[in-house]
Parts: sequence; structure tokens; C-alpha cells
Amino acid sequence: MESAPARDDQAAHALLAARESLPGVPAAAWGRIAALVGGRRLADLLLHLPERFESRLAVARPDQAAPGARIRIRASAESHRAARARSGRPYVEVRVRAGGAPLLLRFMNGRLPWLLKLLPPGEERVLAGELRTDAEGFQLINPEVAASESDLPLTEPVWPLSAGVTHRMVARAVRAGLSLLPPVPEWQDAALLRREGWPGFAEALRALHAPDTPPGPAPRRRLEYDELLAGQVAIALLRRRVRGEPGRSLTGDGRLRAAALAAFGKPLTPWQQAAVAEIDADLAAPRRMLRLLQGDVGSGKTLVALLAMLRAVEAGAQAALMAPTELLARQHHRSIAPLAAAAGVPVVLLTGSLSTAERRRALRAIAEGSARIAIGTHALFQKGVAFRDLALAVVDEQHRFGVAERLALASKGAQPVDVLAMTATPIPRTLLLTQWGEVAVTRLLGKPAGRQRIATGIVSQERLPEVVERLAAALARGERAYWVVRAIQGGEHDDSVAAEDRFAELSARFPSLVGLAHGEQETAVREAALADFAAGRTRLLVATTVVEVGVDVPEATIMIIEQAERFGLSALHQLRGRVGRGAARSSCLLVHSPGLSESGRRRLLVLRDTEDGFEIAEQDLILRGGGDALGARQSGRMGFRLADPEADPAEFSRLVAIAHRDAELLLERDPSLASARGRAMRLCLALFGHDVSMAVLNAG
Repeated sequence: MESAPARDDQAAHALLAARESLPGVPAAAWGRIAALVGGRRLADLLLHLPERFESRLAVARPDQAAPGARIRIRASAESHRAARARSGRPYVEVRVRAGGAPLLLRFMNGRLPWLLKLLPPGEERVLAGELRTDAEGFQLINPEVAASESDLPLTEPVWPLSAGVTHRMVARAVRAGLSLLPPVPEWQDAALLRREGWPGFAEALRALHAPDTPPGPAPRRRLEYDELLAGQVAIALLRRRVRGEPGRSLTGDGRLRAAALAAFGKPLTPWQQAAVAEIDADLAAPRRMLRLLQGDVGSGKTLVALLAMLRAVEAGAQAALMAPTELLARQHHRSIAPLAAAAGVPVVLLTGSLSTAERRRALRAIAEGSARIAIGTHALFQKGVAFRDLALAVVDEQHRFGVAERLALASKGAQPVDVLAMTATPIPRTLLLTQWGEVAVTRLLGKPAGRQRIATGIVSQERLPEVVERLAAALARGERAYWVVRAIQGGEHDDSVAAEDRFAELSARFPSLVGLAHGEQETAVREAALADFAAGRTRLLVATTVVEVGVDVPEATIMIIEQAERFGLSALHQLRGRVGRGAARSSCLLVHSPGLSESGRRRLLVLRDTEDGFEIAEQDLILRGGGDALGARQSGRMGFRLADPEADPAEFSRLVAIAHRDAELLLERDPSLASARGRAMRLCLALFGHDVSMAVLNAG
């Protein structure tokens, strides 16, 4: 029995409040750690889980372990000496005695005064590190030092790190975080915990961050299921909110659509016609629409969305399209505004980078209703935005928005607003439930007439000089090409090719022809680079995945993706879709690192052999399995922070199904989440970014 019952408010404050400091953690270190874990909340820190565990061997003397073993040993310092290596690099030697045997410690870049304090002569300390030998005997390089064995457990978590953040920094912060963790109310069903053998939430965190022995799969599986359940409850809340309100019948005479299609100049594909018919039926029905439109690269989702918005305008109302980035919002505006103008429908753009005067004009047009269609980023649902009569909200790249954000836009209407969500990332059938449950789904499987097959090849990085020569010939013919890499800048511990390095090399080879676009540039700089490429002022664009969506340059015919084995197949497919948009033949070259594994090659062959994005997404889920192209588990794949659909697809699907049923049962019994478990579930929602209790539960 608990001595102190868990209180919802106490746990919520401890886990969710932003912290300016942690006990024993320097402010500068906490700032860098917060950037690594995604925020200053205790929850952000404690949900940054170890990627693996390493074991230490407890020994009394160094000769009790083999060279290369990771050991923990008690020792007393005998002497300290500052020295300098042949390279000129300073270090400090500390000679210690452990169990009567000599042991040499070398601290690279260590400072003698600091080490005299850390290892006072004659005082015993606990050391941990990798045991090495040379002509001088046993030694440890940069060992960890602690006053007690409890500070250096035999099972050592290894956390994901970033530049400027060390293992010791994270370990110290996590210890401080665990000391601040209060009792946490239980949001999971007790019978489920017993059946699965899962610990409580706080116990799971302690088992992973401060284990006495390797923790096994249960603690992490418990936390992964927490994330899945939070997602399913958030989806169920949204679904119940939408289904529980009466809808608004939107019908029209088709004249605006006819004018836009005439300006478009091409007929709808059969799949587009079917999608429009399904959406029209939802819009006309006396209930709110919540439909997901899945469209592969080049399937024509934007045109379908425009026709849906024009139906709302024909019915006398307004429509809005929300995109996750300004780049994508501006791309939608460029493609939609001319077609809408042909139908006499004004379109306004609202993003965060507008000037004060531009924003004021846009807000006035939206409020007065003269802007019948609004396109923008999250700026659309800010407090100062008031629609005259919003009837349809289109949310593009829906997986990048939280439930509360989708609802915030939908709440801008005086009457219930229909919601059409779109995604350009094909979602495997096995994953649809994770984000949408039983929400109606429309798939666009075809492509508009005139789209050509993209020739896809695979080549080793060792043949890069040959690739550059072939690229030179293509640029000389006036062709345009993308060169995509993963990283922006090079890192000491990362061999990923950096965009800035590749840009410098290719600019030297092709003066004045190369542009650069990546996510850390100022918006205006990146937009200028994209505009130069679209206009042909540059013919080679070196970029990161910022060009994955929202970039439409029909003249681009070549896509080169370097270190392609390090991308997910769906991302590669999206990138490949940036070419093949014009009349000329297009190609995509997948450049892989030397020594490509057989599994890595099989993945790239899937992309070479098919252009069906849905098939690629399914194969990606199957083929990647528990492996990882980078040799380390990548958290947050497919929109998750903890859960990994690829590690064990069958188990993942089983847990999603359980979470789906559990969420429905919970809300059936406690629709307002007012019970003890319901209040705890609100905390779980907030932990995983689904804090929709105010947006949904208290909406009136």
C-alpha cells in the first residue's frame, strides 16, 4: 500500500512544468540537455530513454579482468603528473593502487588542480572504464570517478547524445530528475498491467534510467504502450467530438469548380473523381465530416482539396487550408490561387513571416469574408484570426499537427466545421489505426495523365566522381537537379555527408549554378534559394529533406540522394517525387555508402522496382524490422517518440489494437475523463503531446 497517494496535480506539476534548473546540474549543461531531449519539462528528460545498456564487471584488482573489459574498481591515488603527448595534447596521469596492484589513469585534456580534488592522494574512490594494457601495465583512459559504488552501477544506461552533451551530463541530469519524481497516478488498466507483467510508470522510468541489472523489455514496453494509448484516446476524443455534433450540409451548383477545372486544363483521374464524390457525400450529409485523404506523390491531392474548398464556397461559406510549414503553405498558395482566381474566388495567405501591414490586410479579408479561401500555417488558428463563416478546414501533412491544433482551426467556425486531413506520406494499412482509428479514409492511387515513370538507379559512393561527371553533362544540356543529403553540418562523431560541405564542393565544380536549402536557414534565404532554382537561375540545388514536400519544379529532372540507405523508404519515395513532374524523362540516383549491408540493399531495391508509395510503405515496415541503417535505434519513427513500429511489427500491431479497444472502453465508461483513471489519463495525454482536455473535453 502506498504511504502517500499519488495526486494528479502534484504529478502534473512535477512532470509538465518547465524547469530553469535541476539540482546539481549547471545551467549551461541543462540548456544543452533540454535541446537534446526536446524541452525543459521533467517529462522531456525522463522520456529520453536509453538506447542500450552496458554491463560493468566488479573487480578488486585490474588483473582480474581481461583487457577490453568494462570494469568497476576501488582505488586510492598515489601521485599526479601533468604531461603532454607527442602531438602536443595535454593530459594528466594519476597513478593509483587497486587491491594492492598498480593502475595508471590517463585524463586527456584534464587539469591537474581539478584532478587533485577529484582523486585526493590516499583517499579511496570508485572508478569505471574500459581496461587497457600497454608496456606500462594496466590503465584506464578518462575513467568515471565517484565516491560510492551506487553512483557507478554495474548496469550502465547509454542514452542518445548530441553535440555538446556528454554521457556524464545526461546521467547527472537523469539522477536529479528521478529524485524529483513524485508518486504518479496510474492511468493503465490494472488487469492489463498484471497480464502483461508491466511495472508502474515511475517504476518503469527508474528501471530504465537507474537499473541494478539489465531491465529486460517490460519497462520500455510499458512506456511505449502509454504513448500508443495516449494517441488512441486523443483520436477517440476527436472522433467523438466530431460525431457528437450536428453537421452542416454543404452543396453547390458546380460553376466555380467548372471554372477552376477549365483553367487547370486537364481532366480528373478516375481516382480523383472517386475521391471528390466521397468528399461531396460527406459535405452534403447533416453530420460533421472527418476524412483522411491519402495520396501518393503526384496523385493530385491538392486539386481534390481545392474542389472540396470550392464546394464550401459555392455553399456561401469559407474554407481554410493549414500546412505545417511556410514553405508548403506558400507552395499551396502558388498552385491554388490562380485556379481559384479563374473561378472568381479570392484566396489569402496567412503565415508568420508576413509584415504587419500584410497580416492586417489578410485578417481583415478573412473576418469580412472577402477572402473565401485562406491558406496558411498554424497562424490560421491564432487568437487574432476570426473567420466570417468557416465551413471546411483542410489540414495538410496532418501527422505534423496535434489533435488540439486541428481542433483549434475547426473551432474557428460559427457553426460545426468539416475537417479534411491530407497526407502525402502513404500510411501502411497496419499503421492507419495508430493515427486515425475508424476515421473514413480515401486513397488516391492513380497519377494525372502525362506523369512519366522515374528511372531509379543504385550506385556506391565510391563512384561519386563518375556521378559528378554525368551530372556535369546534364547541367550543360540545361537540365536541373536536386542533390539531397541528411545533415546540414558535419559532426565529429557523425560521418553523414553535410549539405554545407557538399554545396562548397559542387559550387567549386559548377560556379554560379548551385543553390543551397536547409532547415536552419532564415525563411527568406531558403525561399530565395528555392525561387532561384525554380526560375532556372541556379540549376543544381543542394538540400536536406526540406524539399521532401511542398517543392514543385516541373523542369527538374534529376534527383541524387546521397547515403540513401540512411533514409526511410517513404522519405526516399517522397524525395524521388520531386522530379518527374514535367514532360521530360526524369531519373533518381540512390547513392549508398561503401559496404552496404544485404538488408540495406534489399530496401533500396524495393524503391528501384516500384513507384507505388503504399507498397513501398508496407515493405519499409517489413524490411527494416529491428535493424537500423545507422546502427542505433532511432526514436520517434513514424511520428512516435518511444514506440517503434519497425522493431517488431506484429507486437506493435497487437499493442495498437489493445490500445484502440482500451481507449474506446475508457471513454464509453468515462466520456469526460472525470474518474480517477480518467484524470490520470489527462496527465498521460499531456505527457505525449495530446493535451486535448481543454480543447475537447471542455469545449462548449
